[in-house]
Amino acid sequence: MGGARRTGQHEMARAVADTLDDGAHLLVQAGTGTGKSLAYLVPTLLKTVSSGQRAIVSTATLALQRQILGHDLPLVTETLTRHLGREPDVALLKGWHNYVCKHKVAGGYPDDEGALFAATEAAPSTAEEHPGEAEESLGGQVVRLREWAAETDTGDRDDLVPGVSERAWRQVSITSLECLGQKCPLLAECFPERARAHAREADLVVTNHAMLGIAATGNPKVLPEHEILVVDEAHELPDRVTAQATVELSAAVVERTARTARRHAGLPLTGLQEAGEELRPLLMAVPEGRLRSGLPEELAPVVRAIADGAREGMSAMRDQQTSASEAGAKSVAHSALLALFEVADRLLSDRISEHVDVLWCERGRRPGEGSRLMLAPLNVAGPIAGDLLAGRSAVLTSATLALGGTFQATARSLGLADGAYRSELVSSPFDYGRQGILYVAASLARPGRDGTDEKLLAEIAELVTASQGGALGLFSSRRGAQAAAEALREQLEWPILLQGDDVLPTLVRDFAADPTASLFGTLSLWQGVDVPGLSCRLVFIDRIPFPRPDDPVKAARTEAVGRAGGNGFMAVSATHAALLLAQGAGRLIRSTTDRGVVAVLDPRLRTARYGSFLAASLPPLWPTTDPEVVRGALRRLAGEALTTDDSAAADGSAASGVTESAAR
Repeated sequence: MGGARRTGQHEMARAVADTLDDGAHLLVQAGTGTGKSLAYLVPTLLKTVSSGQRAIVSTATLALQRQILGHDLPLVTETLTRHLGREPDVALLKGWHNYVCKHKVAGGYPDDEGALFAATEAAPSTAEEHPGEAEESLGGQVVRLREWAAETDTGDRDDLVPGVSERAWRQVSITSLECLGQKCPLLAECFPERARAHAREADLVVTNHAMLGIAATGNPKVLPEHEILVVDEAHELPDRVTAQATVELSAAVVERTARTARRHAGLPLTGLQEAGEELRPLLMAVPEGRLRSGLPEELAPVVRAIADGAREGMSAMRDQQTSASEAGAKSVAHSALLALFEVADRLLSDRISEHVDVLWCERGRRPGEGSRLMLAPLNVAGPIAGDLLAGRSAVLTSATLALGGTFQATARSLGLADGAYRSELVSSPFDYGRQGILYVAASLARPGRDGTDEKLLAEIAELVTASQGGALGLFSSRRGAQAAAEALREQLEWPILLQGDDVLPTLVRDFAADPTASLFGTLSLWQGVDVPGLSCRLVFIDRIPFPRPDDPVKAARTEAVGRAGGNGFMAVSATHAALLLAQGAGRLIRSTTDRGVVAVLDPRLRTARYGSFLAASLPPLWPTTDPEVVRGALRRLAGEALTTDDSAAADGSAASGVTESAAR
């Protein structure tokens, strides 16, 4: 294909090919720079075209999906066509809500928000979700959407540039539950049906983890029949499946459902409305946090009334005569009632007492929002193994699968028993030991619960001063990031960018463009930043990112491991921390010429018994606890970054590794 040879890429491609030939399951860790997408796409397409099988490739992020569809797959298909005799057929498949519904645009569904008449109403979308659109009215967005719907060949939301707010998009889209299916008068023109028809015929289908979550939680038909499954960014799959299976019950949800049934199906459902009103004060009296004993006794009658009211509404709809023009509205009402009934029924079951589900109560995020009950599955390993992996070849890959130096933790989260999978740790093109330092601030005190203390702030200030900016600060809490940014802005002359001050793409762009700038933030930065070159020469982590003690799902899973005789802390909390640490440290070395320092400002990485497990999950950087060595290396890198442009740095203007400079 005209690229440079990467040994790890070849190793991975061979392992994938062997797995597809044997129908086995493969876990393969391939770090940044391996070129893992080509390593699985080439053998996968060779296999599907030659055998007549179908493969599904799933990604966790839109950015990777775009890279695969826009760059990697065209390159691979062009090359392989010469060897296969025909061009491989590739399809893209997303959830129903991601496509325009032509029947809704034509008036077949109600305008829920009155958007067409809100020509002067400001769009409610946040700038972070939809940069550049905050000034466009909701009505203006909908008018532009309808014009685009008449022209687009795909109906795919991501093809609309610039995008629109979620509220505007709802005016032209529906969920799969609301779809009329074969009864739709515009079925022949349906964008999601067209996408699914193409997927049923394609050699390879690109989709996302949300779709896998739907398939694993009771609706496998959302995916076409397939014999091969490739999961990129596989470390995120269990959490995505959990999120897909998590449901909510609140007074607002009940009232909205009753209003929908009344407006779109002519059903008053007075009992359901009254149950929603009764639920609100009862929920406010429920303590926030996990409800270990299940649904509180005082809530059971009202939840049962909600289930009965939803069932009553669906029964009444079955007895109604529905004209073709009313079908869309009735479908909206029925889907809302069905979703509400299923949540209430699940709450009334024995799933919580039997340790199948985890229940907790949380307060609303906005004033006046009230409280809500949240319900999530305790374990998704069974559905992943049974509904996604069983009976087919599966390749699961990521830069962070071998946690603590082994694949066991990842395998358990995916429901794979020992001996039921192969594993491969492919070589990286990066020379981590020469390109970077891992510094553990062993002299600092063990982090307390009071957030960012003065000694920690002083350590951060000294590191950023030595580096003269160029720091990516990864914090375990928003409060810690904000406190550090405010303190350092007063002490240092270099700009400190803070997550939340602007949209994330703009902040990352400004960080990359200014070698004196630093960027502080939380989880989005731990996993989503790619800034090659000396603009990012220091990555510091304020503390080991264990899950919050009050995280109800993590706490329940920890207890479940303990009941089974295992070490719940290591299986859940330490594994969670290891994954995030590996992701965070991976922000530093993004190319073969990158150099810099990862600083972990938590001495437990060196002193705690679990420290070796966490350290084994990190890239093999050159380790030290000597702050003077680190500051000296950072000062040399800063001088280079501020006297040469990024292109000179990318050309490898200093051949020696940072650790060699530090040693001198």
